[in-house]
Amino acid sequence: MSEITISAVAFALISGATFLGLYLHDVLPKEHLSDDSKETVKLGMGMVATLAALVLGLLVGFATNSFNDMRGDVQRTAANLILLDRTMAHYGPETQEIRELLRRSTAARIAAIWPKVGFQPSQVESANAMTAAEAVQDKLRSLNPQTDAQRWLQARALSLTTDLAQTRWLLVAEAEDEIPMLLVAVLIFWVAIIFLSFAMFAPRNATVMVTLLVCALSVSASIFLMLELNSPFRGAISISGAPMREALARLGQ
Repeated sequence: MSEITISAVAFALISGATFLGLYLHDVLPKEHLSDDSKETVKLGMGMVATLAALVLGLLVGFATNSFNDMRGDVQRTAANLILLDRTMAHYGPETQEIRELLRRSTAARIAAIWPKVGFQPSQVESANAMTAAEAVQDKLRSLNPQTDAQRWLQARALSLTTDLAQTRWLLVAEAEDEIPMLLVAVLIFWVAIIFLSFAMFAPRNATVMVTLLVCALSVSASIFLMLELNSPFRGAISISGAPMREALARLGQ
């Protein structure tokens, strides 16, 4: 399911639990709604609320850190691509073919990671992109430097390709590292029973009902935010491809 669908389901379940709490308030015997019962429920729900808040905070923090790490990887990749191209340009005209190959492979990777529709995590590293990256390394190794400066530039270029390969595989691993849906389901269940308990003992008026529904919407929105941040290459909150496109525009100059 998409992020917006999961969030909508969460809102529906939490709202449904709220209305179920209202119904239980009317059908349960009065002794079940006594002050002693209310205090006991408050203690139990306080523990569940603490667990839910802790888990939700950890998941949002995890998703935010993952998003920032991947954005940093993209920016670092763009910078290394420009450095690699300039290093080869200083080496000499012998690297013209390699620079063109680097430009083509970069354009293909941008088209794969930031397509117009239908991104999939496996698109971060396709077989063609991997072959092109390895071809760049192979051609750099086959160069025959004639001076100390060229030998240094060749070594520098190979080091940059190694850094690019490492960052590329980090992106692949991070793009496929999703939050377990079972954990999300348990979190929604915890929040639903908390709202059920709220509604069981809450006064019956429009202010209370609107407040509970707004709170349910807020929790659902936080789940949506968490899922969006955990899918950094698609959705409303996504990593921009501008650094890579800027790097592509500079390659070969």
